[in-house]
Amino acid sequence: MEMNQYLDMFIEESKEHLQAINENLLNLESDPTSLSIVNEIFRSAHTLKGMAATMGFEDMATLTHEMENVLDLIRNAKLTVQPRIMDVTFKCVDILESIVVSIIEGGDGRYDVKAMVGELKKIISGEPSSTVNTGSDQVKQETQAIEMEFDDYQHTVIVQSIESGHGVFSIKTTVREDCVLKAARAYMVFDQLESSGEIIKSVPSVEELEQEKFDKTFEVILVTKKSIEEIERIVQGVSEIESVEVLPIDIKVEIANDSEKSEEVSNKPSNERTPQRGPEQSQDKSSAMKKVSTGKTIRVDIERLDILMNLFSELVIDRGRLEQLSRELGNGPLNETVEHMSRISGDLQNIILNMRMVPVEQVFNRFPRMIRDLAKDLNKKINLIVEGAETELDRTVIDEIGDPLVHLLRNSLDHGIESAEERMKTGKDEVGTVLLKAYHSGNHVFIEVRDDGSGINRTRVLNKALEKGIVNDQQAAMLSDKQVFELLFASGFSTAEKISDISGRGVGLDVVKTKIESLGGSVGVDSIPGKGTTFLIQLPLTLSIISAMLVQVENEKYAVPLSSIIETAVFKKDQIMRAHQQDVIDFRGRVVPLVSLKNIFHVPIDETKSHDEISVVIVRKGDKMAGLVVDSFIGQQEIVLKSLGKYLVNVFAISGATILGNGQVALIIDCNSLIK
Repeated sequence: MEMNQYLDMFIEESKEHLQAINENLLNLESDPTSLSIVNEIFRSAHTLKGMAATMGFEDMATLTHEMENVLDLIRNAKLTVQPRIMDVTFKCVDILESIVVSIIEGGDGRYDVKAMVGELKKIISGEPSSTVNTGSDQVKQETQAIEMEFDDYQHTVIVQSIESGHGVFSIKTTVREDCVLKAARAYMVFDQLESSGEIIKSVPSVEELEQEKFDKTFEVILVTKKSIEEIERIVQGVSEIESVEVLPIDIKVEIANDSEKSEEVSNKPSNERTPQRGPEQSQDKSSAMKKVSTGKTIRVDIERLDILMNLFSELVIDRGRLEQLSRELGNGPLNETVEHMSRISGDLQNIILNMRMVPVEQVFNRFPRMIRDLAKDLNKKINLIVEGAETELDRTVIDEIGDPLVHLLRNSLDHGIESAEERMKTGKDEVGTVLLKAYHSGNHVFIEVRDDGSGINRTRVLNKALEKGIVNDQQAAMLSDKQVFELLFASGFSTAEKISDISGRGVGLDVVKTKIESLGGSVGVDSIPGKGTTFLIQLPLTLSIISAMLVQVENEKYAVPLSSIIETAVFKKDQIMRAHQQDVIDFRGRVVPLVSLKNIFHVPIDETKSHDEISVVIVRKGDKMAGLVVDSFIGQQEIVLKSLGKYLVNVFAISGATILGNGQVALIIDCNSLIK
């Protein structure tokens, strides 16, 4: 029977069952005597076993079969739920998720499950654990190594290279935790190494590295005549590299030489080999392990929705052109037809945007398990409360917010929530609470991460800011508490006396801010000493089609996103004041600095024109405001956000471009970049 046609169904249903097992295991840990929860886990494991066996994924079937045996003894009262059983079962789920991810990425689903099967058998027989450490220390050790597997072709290259006097080395590179452009660093390492030899394999693959689909570490196999010391110097010459480990390849390394695997590999480029993944990586693969809702629904490939969105974007551009032509011609029947078409296309636009909306639950689902594991690592008692998981966001935004939320949650656990002993000393409940909440407000979604920990120490933050030269003594004396807390987002800022491997309050918060602002959102922080800290993220509902105000600057047109605009206003020139060598205006009792778009974008100025008034677009970024000086307002319009392409990257204060109804290109202003 041809199984490929059922592969997509197998993958999606496996995701659902694994997510259900994860959730029910967390529930079982809270209520170890609940047989109904055990039965739910058993049913999911039983279904997974049958599906895996049918599809020919024997390792997956073997592991789930042994899980079944343990669960069966529990539900028949022959075993009781104990921490060891929970730890081993969670680790089994991690392995199963890794197998599914491997299958998604084109792998054959093979995984060495002997150790875990042996551990399950020992639980059944009552033997003590000896071969598998299921605690956090083992997980940390596993994260230090990437398993490498070679096909016959690569093995031949290694053998011939060694025979010809070349060295073959495994080079494991780790980028710094605060590295913003990991893919760029990986490219620079590749570029330097390729000038010294030939790279025959990388893990993750080149494509995954380019898309930043890796945590901090990647490994390459290099054929070269350079020494280990020379290779280390080459890699360490790249900035933001934390460490490099160079080891000569042992020819006895594991070779994928069985007939089935060799046949598969022979038709696949070497840099696309899918490495075996360790279970510790499963927490960071939520995009591949998302829960899919069922019921009266159909599954649609997300690429089809992307294509549909792109086609409709072109339709929006043509709609704008038709509306403009209709206004210019003034033909009654044509106007009616265009207005009707605009209404219909508007409804169609809403439907397409809603089709792309997915609940934040798909991101939130991975956090209870992550919090459980981190709490054990830190020896803290944590209660995670999730609210508003049904709140919907555009799929493109959902894909990007996972990592910032992971960072904020880790910060809350590591340096926000105190230990049980410290909490009881201050009269708090020994169990700390972390709230993860999402909700809609207007055209935005807000995500709140709140803890009831020790809060942020204003004095420590200010002292560190003064030490790093971020503020001076005079400025420090005038800052409000909220302004002091915002200093945590400064690049490289940290108040942590000791940086842990979990996180440090402030470490990497500049990266969180950069990521959120790249999505057109903003992030802020507030805190009450001794009571806790709240991070608030504001995100746009969608990134594809946005509402914007079109403005004229000399002969150029620019689009300012409505989500950033407070108000448009006209001021007389005598209302402009000067403060700190900056033009400012009084806007509703607040001093707002003026930013001239002509100066920022070097627009040629027509000296013959003279105006007694200036047109200003008041925009905001969090609590800060600025006035963008333009020549005139054209009006509000829905625009299609287009990338500037790979040749125009990091253009200051420009987030993209759009095509107007008359065929002109208007640049979209990134207001966040203009407000300092």
